[in-house]
Amino acid sequence: MEATRPRIMTVYGTRPEAIKVAPVIKAIEASDQLDSITVVTGQHREMLDQVNEIFGITPDYDLDIFQHGATLSTIVARVLERLDPVLEEQRPAAVVVQGDTSTSTAAALAAFHRQIPVVHVEAGLRSGNILSPFPEEANRKITSQIAALHLAPTATSKENLLSEGVSPDDIVVTGNTVIDALLMTVEKKTTFSDPELEDLADSGRRVLLVTTHRRENWGGAMEGVGRALARLAQSFPDVQIVLPAHRNPVVREAVLPQLEGLSNVTVTEPLAYGEFTRMLSLATVVLTDSGGVQEEAPSLGKPVLVMRENTERPEAVHAGTVKLIGTDENRIVDDVSTLLSDPDAYEAMARATNPYGDGSAARRSTGSIGHLLGVQSKVAHWNAESDQ
Repeated sequence: MEATRPRIMTVYGTRPEAIKVAPVIKAIEASDQLDSITVVTGQHREMLDQVNEIFGITPDYDLDIFQHGATLSTIVARVLERLDPVLEEQRPAAVVVQGDTSTSTAAALAAFHRQIPVVHVEAGLRSGNILSPFPEEANRKITSQIAALHLAPTATSKENLLSEGVSPDDIVVTGNTVIDALLMTVEKKTTFSDPELEDLADSGRRVLLVTTHRRENWGGAMEGVGRALARLAQSFPDVQIVLPAHRNPVVREAVLPQLEGLSNVTVTEPLAYGEFTRMLSLATVVLTDSGGVQEEAPSLGKPVLVMRENTERPEAVHAGTVKLIGTDENRIVDDVSTLLSDPDAYEAMARATNPYGDGSAARRSTGSIGHLLGVQSKVAHWNAESDQ
């Protein structure tokens, strides 16, 4: 009788998680040694479904926890309550979680309660400030205490884990799976659902792509971001500012009123992942407080200005393609203006370096899971320097 292959349950709930676990799920599905079970929590609903569709993933279970206005505690409680019966039914050999969301930490805790090994994709990121980003920094540290296997995207992430006492035998440097996902989608040149964006793509105009949503920037800081964008629109009428607006009303009420009536500002609904990667490839400059964009844009040679005081992704800062600028209105205007008006400053940041991955992170991740469970040989660490 053929031996049963270990079942690997991947649990995810938000769009960023979906993007980064999709290559891993596809690699598990293609494996001869492992079987895949996928569980979505629905922490993000519509945006999560879009990513699953792009990558051809049909979840085996949908916990459907989404609720408008849900608190962080409500999200965690719902994941714990609804995931436990699935774990009892399926009894997976390991549970894979990604990153730093409330879904990932709650799922890791639920698996731990069942004494199921937890595999943490994108392990070891640290900002050094437990309140920034909030709640992500605490989430990722809690998950590190639970995980049996830490799939670190970079050598820096590995060092963070080692400094916290994690055994080197439990860490594999894989590169970041977001690069796998990016390379899988950017070549498709997805058609924009918004005709205005399709016209912009054909126009050859310079584009300032903006994303903002961080909780620690809510309120006055985010209102300042809106004012800065308005000033930039007036100073650079030849540049089109594209803002896919986060659906959270707190974000929209802070930023959008400042941008009304400006013809070179395009505000859209959140872009599906395929559309966003195409817009990223068209962008001249990226202004963001997102984590994943800090990894994706440098892979496409795009300068990134990050509206945060710290980052758990320092590699591109060190490489010179990402710069931390905070949320001060005048600083935002000055730094964006420099990149749009000084070719030398632009070129210095636009060097196409890729400190985050080579497109094989999912293969290394799956191999490492197989090694953890005794069905595959040990996987070699990724060395970013050897790829430069």
